[in-house]
Amino acid sequence: MTDTVRGAGALRALPDVLRAAPRVIRAELRPGRRDPLPRHRLLGRLAHGHAVLFAVVVGVWDMNHYESFMQPATGAVSLLVVLQSVAPVLALSRPSAALWLSTAALALTAALTSAVAGAGRPWSLPGLALHTLVLLLLALRVRPTASAAALGITVLAGAAALLPHPAPDLGGLFRGAAAFALAVLVGSSLRATRVSRSRLVEQEELTAEERARRALLEERGRIARELHDVVAHHMSVISIQAQVAPHLVADPSPELRENLAGIRQNAVDALAELRRVLGVLRGDGDPTDAAAGLRHAPQPALDQLDDLLDNVRAAGLDVTADTRGTRRPLSPGTELSAYRIVQEALSNVMRHAPGARAVVVTHYHRAGLTVRVTNTAAARPAGGRPGGPAGEPGHGLLGMRERTAMLGGELSAGPAPGGGWDVTATLPAPVPLPTKEAS
Repeated sequence: MTDTVRGAGALRALPDVLRAAPRVIRAELRPGRRDPLPRHRLLGRLAHGHAVLFAVVVGVWDMNHYESFMQPATGAVSLLVVLQSVAPVLALSRPSAALWLSTAALALTAALTSAVAGAGRPWSLPGLALHTLVLLLLALRVRPTASAAALGITVLAGAAALLPHPAPDLGGLFRGAAAFALAVLVGSSLRATRVSRSRLVEQEELTAEERARRALLEERGRIARELHDVVAHHMSVISIQAQVAPHLVADPSPELRENLAGIRQNAVDALAELRRVLGVLRGDGDPTDAAAGLRHAPQPALDQLDDLLDNVRAAGLDVTADTRGTRRPLSPGTELSAYRIVQEALSNVMRHAPGARAVVVTHYHRAGLTVRVTNTAAARPAGGRPGGPAGEPGHGLLGMRERTAMLGGELSAGPAPGGGWDVTATLPAPVPLPTKEAS
């Protein structure tokens, strides 16, 4: 069924190919077109040197071949043989010009030598070998339509030089055409393989970029869900406080009731709008979180960092914690981002450095909070392939950078001395200046 559909598609595309053929032939067989032969991945320029050496050796052979019976016309034939020997060398940089040069040399040589040879021979054996190389080098760099046109031009030129002779060598014409066709077929096949490999490499690069972009978008969606939870919590608190406030005053004035009602209504409207815009992001969350009932759980903060460390210790990671500076409450977004950065950094240690020891340092300072997670080198090789499921690259580092950039902070991650890894995030949360009333 697949082959039938593919064949039907090829038949439907055939008219378009035929309509585009003249334009392709004009563009790719233009004599002034420059298309250098690329270097081989393994051999480098060695193939170019072999082509030059082949042209020289076969050119000398062709010269000796004609001089053996063309003494009266040696000068003209020698010039044509030299031009045909130059054609493969020219084909290394300008294959279309080499095609026209070699074809013209073959046709003129056949016209000059047919009378002396006593039979209409379109091509000598060394001349056939030289032109076969030219067609091969051409087919490596032009589209199959242009290669087929070059083959047709060569055969027609040989037939035009052969058929007016009273004793044409049709067998030589067919043998030469078969050799030329084989060269075009081999060259076109090698070109198709090279083009397919290049397109595969480009597709792999695009796939890797798309995978990284998708991972970044997924992490941004996760951050947006968490921010939605934090903001929704505070808006709910505002609404409840505005509703309860009138009952805390003995005799609230109508203006106070009206203002508090307006505050509560604005909070409810904002909460509804927030849930309408961002609440849909809960639909693509981690199914394991949903199964465990964690999707609607309160978002973690730094006061739950000890529980996180206990969990990773139970999983086999040797981790110690150190808190520096005077601990103070931070904004929910800063607390959540710091917790997630530590969580992801420790997860990376367990995945990529089994048997390593880790240290978590939280440093409170006037400018904000610095979280640092360092680990030693792995004690044994990590099992499986790096990255996420099925060997795909993970996006933990992308998420950490997104969280840090969202808060206007800085993140550095890289190898640590001794073969370990170091992740340091600085989150701005300056200490507010004391007011005059407080002083």
